[in-house]
Amino acid sequence: MRAFDLTPYRRSTVGFDRLFDLIENNARLQQSDNYPPFNIERLSEDRYRVTLAVAGFRPDEIDITAQQNLLQVVGRKDETAADRSKFLHVGIANRSFERRFELADFVRVEKADLADGLLIIELVREVPEAMKPKKIAINGGQLVDINAQDRDAA
Repeated sequence: MRAFDLTPYRRSTVGFDRLFDLIENNARLQQSDNYPPFNIERLSEDRYRVTLAVAGFRPDEIDITAQQNLLQVVGRKDETAADRSKFLHVGIANRSFERRFELADFVRVEKADLADGLLIIELVREVPEAMKPKKIAINGGQLVDINAQDRDAA
C-alpha cells in the first residue's frame, strides 16, 4: 500500500492531529495482518455493525473491550494443545488475533453476538442533547430544538 504524506495538511490545519495520526497508523497496521477478515456496515445514520469471521472460536475465547474511542476484539486460542500431527493440510486459520477499531465520539457498543462463525458487534452513536444543533430565533425568541421538529414531522 502506498504511504500517505499528510505534511501539507498538517501545516495548514489546527486541531486535526488526532485524525492525521489515525490515518497514518491505520495505513501502517493494514499492511501487516489481515486476519480475521471483517466487514463494517452503516445500517442508518447513527447505527453501525462490525462483523468478524471467527470460525472455530467459542464465546469464551473472545474478549471484546470498548473504552473511550477504541473497540478491541481479541481472540485467544491455545495453539499448543491442538494436535496437528494428524492433519495432511491445515488451511483453516486457527490462531490468536487482536483487531482494533477506532470509534468516533459518542459511539458505543450496543451488543455483540456470535453465530455461525461470525462475531457481530452492533454500534450506535448517541449524541448528548447538549451537543445537538439548536435553531436560534431572531430578536430574543426562544430556542427551538430542530431535532424535535424533525421527529414531529415523521
